Amino acid sequence: ATVSEPAQKCCAENIQPFLTSILEELMGPVSSGFAEVRSLFDKEVNEMIQDFQKTNDTTKLKESVDQLVSLPFNSVKMEPCYLKVNLLQELLQDLKSRFKVYHIDFVIQRTQNFMQELMENAVYTFEQLFSPGHQADSVKVASTMEKVKLRVLK
Repeated sequence: ATVSEPAQKCCAENIQPFLTSILEELMGPVSSGFAEVRSLFDKEVNEMIQDFQKTNDTTKLKESVDQLVSLPFNSVKMEPCYLKVNLLQELLQDLKSRFKVYHIDFVIQRTQNFMQELMENAVYTFEQLFSPGHQADSVKVASTMEKVKLRVLK
């Protein structure tokens, strides 16, 4: 009871007025990173569709799907996504001094982990919805992949 009133007053005067602007600043790099994940998934599936349209090789298509499943663990391809979130380092430095926010690296690492998890979910869902072995008509395979990609991105 002794601490509650001063704590609420301190929060209302020194923290709450800044929360909206802080959230907006932090969401820029986070949203940018997640948009990059979406873009990478889209690009990889588009390349897979184009390769299949050129070759009509279902064996190569299955290999491409297997490579897509490993995409979340491909640090080279995921790097541009992670770099977008590294901008938080600078933004959080200001918060560290103003609001005693510590463990900046932890915040960035957790955000990058969520990005990797999102990519894992996207490729898993794509793999489950699109099964190249069940596609009898090779003409429909590319359009099916496109539809599945759009469904996953939705």
